Amino acid sequence: MKRSFVTMNPMVWMLFCMMSIAAGCGGSAGVEAEPVVIGAGTPNAVSAWNEAATTTVNQPNAAAGTPEEMQSVYAVDLASVHVAMYDAAVAIAGGHQPFYVTPRARADGASPEAAIAAAAYGVLRGLFPSRAAFYQPVYDAQLAALPDGDAKQQGLALGAEVAAGVLAARANDGRMTPLAPFVAGTGPGQFRGPALVGRSYPFIRPFALDAAAQFRPAGAPALVSAQYAADYAETRALGGSASTSRSAEQATAARFHSEPPSAFWPRNLRRFVMTERPLAEQARLGALLWVTHADATIACFEAKYHFLAWRPFSAINLGDTDGNDATAADAAWTPLLPTPPHPEYPAAHACVAAAVAQALRLHFGTARVSYDFDSKASASTQHYADVEALLTDVTTARIAGGMHFRSALVDGAVLGRGVAAWTSNRRFQSR
Repeated sequence: MKRSFVTMNPMVWMLFCMMSIAAGCGGSAGVEAEPVVIGAGTPNAVSAWNEAATTTVNQPNAAAGTPEEMQSVYAVDLASVHVAMYDAAVAIAGGHQPFYVTPRARADGASPEAAIAAAAYGVLRGLFPSRAAFYQPVYDAQLAALPDGDAKQQGLALGAEVAAGVLAARANDGRMTPLAPFVAGTGPGQFRGPALVGRSYPFIRPFALDAAAQFRPAGAPALVSAQYAADYAETRALGGSASTSRSAEQATAARFHSEPPSAFWPRNLRRFVMTERPLAEQARLGALLWVTHADATIACFEAKYHFLAWRPFSAINLGDTDGNDATAADAAWTPLLPTPPHPEYPAAHACVAAAVAQALRLHFGTARVSYDFDSKASASTQHYADVEALLTDVTTARIAGGMHFRSALVDGAVLGRGVAAWTSNRRFQSR
């Protein structure tokens, strides 16, 4: 009888995939690959369309138009574009299973560059028809650079077919689900608001997960627990605007990771699809990263709005109301950096950073992947020697910035790793 993993405890599933870099989780059983160094890279069709899509998606929301134009979700919309590029590339290169679409158009002899361009362009035109100024020039320039002939025409036909299939698969994805007005909590531990970001995310249909709640964690520590008191004391000491315990390095990390995610993640993840590897592999890794990112975001916000946990600025100001004798109230406490307007637990930065790290580990077959990230918020560049170093930096940053408690980061990381392992095991597999 076929075993279903849907009912497997998410922690058990994640641990299974981390015991070794197992074949079922995306690598070679018992064998760790050689270290991977990601350099500055060279632009290609995949990276060019990632950049064009990022610019398109990050335009201000419109009052009317498609659901995506009225309420863009950068991770989800970029995932749609990358899945289309992957399905187009793999239809020509072979070797891997498609994500959504197996095109009927002739693939033999088709230009992969033309197919990728038509797939990405077709998805963006379907999602954001009024924003053509941001992607039409890219499409025109790429087509002009390709030699005319059967290969180009076959690639364009194949890519257009893939785009139509991806758009059909992602139609009515749930982002426009009507929501009741948000009501802020008033009791101990309850999120006070404002809730302006991500309320629709739990209703968006995931790409690889069976359900948004599939990896929902158990919940934040009880307010009366020793763990909550320890988390409280740490964030109060390190994350306050007037902290004398926070180091200069911790403050820099906090600012580094305060750049808006919709700009930070696309720019920094782009470097992973600009290596010297074959174009189809660039498309595969790009799709893996963005599907994992999108589903980790959906799953994380599903948990956030399920638990509706208060942020440190509320918890520390109201410490005398939580029933824990070890949490003294500090009515004057404010965080070092502005707190994002959504509930605290689990931490979205940890959900995504852990998901990305695990996806990279499983793709390359090793945790020893070194790379640089840069931040416009701190005007600096950070080198990471392995995939877990990013998550360590994020954990420090969100505590030192005063936005999160440690348990939200730890549990968010478990969620993110679970999403990445699930996705790598069930999608983008070799034929």
